[in-house]
Amino acid sequence: MTLKLCVAQLNFIVGDLEGNAQKIITAAKDAYADGVRLLLTPELSICGYAAEDLFLRPAFIHACDDAVKTVAQALAGLKDLSVVVGHPSGGDSRTRSVAVQNRFNAASVLREGQVVATYAKRELPNYQVFDERRYFTPGNGVCVFDAGEAGQRIRVGLLICEDAWFEQPARLAQEAGAQMLAVINASPFHVGKGYEREEMMRQRVQQTGLPLVYAHLVGGQDEVVFEGHSFALNADGSVAGRAPSFKENSFLALVDTAQSAIKIIANVEPVRTPEQDLWDALVLGVRDYVGKNGFPGAILGLSGGIDSALVLAIAVDALGADKVRAVMMPSPYTADISWLDAREMAQRMGVRYDEISIVPQFEAFKASLASEFAGRAEDTTEENIQARIRGTLLMALSNKFGSIVLTTGNKSEMATGYCTLYGDMAGGFAVIKDLAKTLVFKMAHWRNANDPYGTGASPIPERIITRPPSAELRPNQVDQDSLPPYEVLDAIIDRYMENDQSIATIVAAGYAQADVEKVTRLIKLNEYKRRQSPVGIRVTHRSFGKDWRYPITNRFRA
Repeated sequence: MTLKLCVAQLNFIVGDLEGNAQKIITAAKDAYADGVRLLLTPELSICGYAAEDLFLRPAFIHACDDAVKTVAQALAGLKDLSVVVGHPSGGDSRTRSVAVQNRFNAASVLREGQVVATYAKRELPNYQVFDERRYFTPGNGVCVFDAGEAGQRIRVGLLICEDAWFEQPARLAQEAGAQMLAVINASPFHVGKGYEREEMMRQRVQQTGLPLVYAHLVGGQDEVVFEGHSFALNADGSVAGRAPSFKENSFLALVDTAQSAIKIIANVEPVRTPEQDLWDALVLGVRDYVGKNGFPGAILGLSGGIDSALVLAIAVDALGADKVRAVMMPSPYTADISWLDAREMAQRMGVRYDEISIVPQFEAFKASLASEFAGRAEDTTEENIQARIRGTLLMALSNKFGSIVLTTGNKSEMATGYCTLYGDMAGGFAVIKDLAKTLVFKMAHWRNANDPYGTGASPIPERIITRPPSAELRPNQVDQDSLPPYEVLDAIIDRYMENDQSIATIVAAGYAQADVEKVTRLIKLNEYKRRQSPVGIRVTHRSFGKDWRYPITNRFRA
């Protein structure tokens, strides 16, 4: 006896209830025609993840209820097909306090036009980017349902995401008669997360002795990316199947119950490198942010430096050269090699490239302020004016042509404030906001050695990678004039910001007291800038965004 199941690893849009429902219906009908009798969709597939404060609106919950009914009715004629859909459930329109107490992160089993079972998520994550306790009440039930054709059905225990990271929910499903676990998920990506999930689910399998299928969301949603990477484990913990990452996929598996132990058989995608995952996450994040929000394309300032070069390569891989525009905006301090390298990079990528000098505007600003600044030497004020002129020009082009401005600042700059409000921070989407400078270099080397999307090999001129980084806002400027070496800087940021180590602990690890004091002081002082920065793609376990919620006004230092 066998059961053919399908994981519908799909890319949903938050709030597009009609579109999401239709995507599920289409996937179910296609799978049914292929012999599938159990279809799993990801967590909150009806509404998309994460809908945030939309969950507080009774009208939204009611519309989700209607969408679940729409899916059920559309599949009513598919005999013996069970479809699991994720959706918010409950709520009460009378008062917000009552609504919060009765709202659940739920999953329903649909069969032949009916909702035959509904399960409410028991474990609600409230760390990193998760904020589920703001919206949902924990469930306390167990859901084990029959899947398959009459007389040949398998008992499936249903869990939702965080439930599977704890022993009790899986154990309760086993005690209720489950022969297999089905886990539906929407778990944001960070580098290495996919294989962490496999290892955690292996623990569940080993504790229960039950095989497991893990159905995961794919797609970009604001700052987070979901990489897919759905998989199945047999009862011995071995990988029985693994879906492709960062793309929609109908992941098919056969569940064989003819033997003494249930065995899952499916295709197994090979293990991927962290660099592959990181690049695809950045590409998918850009593609979905631009596409789902209806922008016709993207525009960015191409300086001849490594950050903007990397962003251009990501944008072209994500959108295609015809939808990306690069603008070089030289100042009096722009080196000739910056012009040459920017032109060569744009030519290699095949994008529209324009040069707009900011020298006339810069001189006009200085002339307008000459009487106010009389007797004072030039300093960061004049540097920031140049950056703000560039930001204004890019935003003007964006307004005129509709393309979104991609900012090019990295995590090291965001941490230390080595960026200009309303200047290089001006824009709609911060592509490499969560990449430390050392990782920017690493990914530039990786992209030059790989052409994953067929948009051109070695797109970044070698001199862009090897020359000392510079903002080119004053004569002979290099980044290391103001900051420790990036290897030191990024290591301190990693320890202090990403892993909450104290200043004393970092110094004890061998870093110079002066460097640690300087970097941590800059992180603290520049919180006000980060609060005004564009949303950007999260690729580490702690980014500057929902992961990082520090007060601007703050005198604590340790």
